[in-house]
Amino acid sequence: MAVAEPDNAAGRAPRVDAIRNREAIVRAAAEVLAEQGAAVDVREIARRSGVGMGTLYRHFPKKEDLVQTVLRQDFSRWAESARQAAIAAEDPWAAIADFYEQALTGYARHRAIVENLALTWSDPDLEGIQQLRLVIEELCARAQAAGLLRPGVTTDDLLLLLVSLGHAVQVTDECRPRMWRRLLHISLDGLRADRGEPLPGDDVSVH
Repeated sequence: MAVAEPDNAAGRAPRVDAIRNREAIVRAAAEVLAEQGAAVDVREIARRSGVGMGTLYRHFPKKEDLVQTVLRQDFSRWAESARQAAIAAEDPWAAIADFYEQALTGYARHRAIVENLALTWSDPDLEGIQQLRLVIEELCARAQAAGLLRPGVTTDDLLLLLVSLGHAVQVTDECRPRMWRRLLHISLDGLRADRGEPLPGDDVSVH
């Protein structure tokens, strides 16, 4: 298949219709990825965006390019929203609880974010993961300083707990929508400082 000339060839600024098409593709992709995950067929994205496959491929030659564009956008928004909520909460423990509640509610609406976080959560070089890690580090430090967090709990513990609970959201939200909130309550209870049993050693931590 012949590749059409890029819309910004020879240094020209993108045309208005090209910009509009790209925005429509990204919006449609965000909807479909949230509903179906990264295994989505790009033909469905083209259909919802109202463009042809040729137009889609001019903007995003590979499906992975489009998926990463959407995930980077949505993940950054999600992480920033969680950060703002954490800053707004005056009580350190309420900040942790509200963070998980908001994050997991977002998970329930975005299947591809869950899939991506499960694959990349331990990679500190990814921008979205780093944003999220910084939020959790702040939450962890505040709760520890207030004597509310169980000794030995680390940022990695809290981040991996988010991944685990996110998977629980995906497998229970449609059939038993309140089940993940029950599991969240149990998990948060286990993080409290008055849980005296020692945790396993640092050798289980991932950095």
